[in-house]
Amino acid sequence: MKKYLLASVAGVAAMAMSGAAMAEIVIATAGPMTGQYASFGAQMKAGAEQAVADINAAGGVNGEMLVLEVGDDACDPKQAVAVANQMVGKNVAFMAGHFCSGSSIPASQVYAEEGIIQITPASTNPKYTDERPGPGTYRVCGRDDQQGKVAGTTLATEFGGKNIAVIHDKTAYGKGLADATKAVMNAAGKQEALYEAYTAGEKDYTALVSKLKSEKVDVLYVGGYHTEAGLMKRQMVDQGMDTILVSGDALVTDEYWSITGPAGEGTLMTFPPDPRNNEEAAAVVAALEAAGKTTEGYALYTYAAIQTWAAAAAEAGTTDYDAVVEKLNAGKFDTVLGELSFNEKGDVSLPGYVWYEWKDGSYGYR
Repeated sequence: MKKYLLASVAGVAAMAMSGAAMAEIVIATAGPMTGQYASFGAQMKAGAEQAVADINAAGGVNGEMLVLEVGDDACDPKQAVAVANQMVGKNVAFMAGHFCSGSSIPASQVYAEEGIIQITPASTNPKYTDERPGPGTYRVCGRDDQQGKVAGTTLATEFGGKNIAVIHDKTAYGKGLADATKAVMNAAGKQEALYEAYTAGEKDYTALVSKLKSEKVDVLYVGGYHTEAGLMKRQMVDQGMDTILVSGDALVTDEYWSITGPAGEGTLMTFPPDPRNNEEAAAVVAALEAAGKTTEGYALYTYAAIQTWAAAAAEAGTTDYDAVVEKLNAGKFDTVLGELSFNEKGDVSLPGYVWYEWKDGSYGYR
């Protein structure tokens, strides 16, 4: 298994030339920096950059300065594996990523084989940790079976008398979330009127919307991302439908409303309690806002992933894979998300999911 030295080759050379130079530890974040889900990449990049700046301002990790690499996987599994291999070549000690479950799962194989600790801030598919390829695979976000339990229970109870359709985009995240929600809803005695897949990336969902209209669907549960969900919601309103759109954490971006406009009013989504309200996050939120960067969605989750790894490496006194994994498994860490720890699978101890509603161009607790 590959081990990581505290100083990079470049850092050693620099110190040889100038006794005052400090060594560097290379870490990374990776996600959809371009493409239709780039708003989430922007969240991750903002959180990662702020975390590195704050840690370096406090003296770095074990006296070493952090250097951030940013990888763009566009939420494509093959591209994610390519990014993972690129990060291996750059000798990264840690990966705060990826975003999409379909990217994190195959990339985790590379990181595990190369002895790189991975903490995803956003990948919620249970398989990521249930079938993790090594002990250095973690997440600071929740799981889709937790999210599905909240969504499925509400659909069965609050909307039990309505026609409900469940659709998904065929991705690891979208299908996983839709199936988890459907299973809980069905177990509670509510059957869906329609269950089917759609193709992500399209601009016109008129045919799907017409089918939903003919089935008299009152509530549409979407396992997928904000871009497609936003188009569906807008096109349902265009066809005179007052169907309620319900979805998960991939709607946590202001870009959803940019797509829907007023048609997005009343959309429901699940997401953990907003970390921006945490006292521990106040200074970070203020710094991001002062820099004109986003604080929403997964910005603070990415910050917390780096914060947690850095604390474990400081406790271990090294960035050595096995030593840091030992600290991550045993420790409790104070982060912008609150105090967190990991279970034997690498899942986080943080609170689960609550409901949000889109109103007047923004989302807040329902």
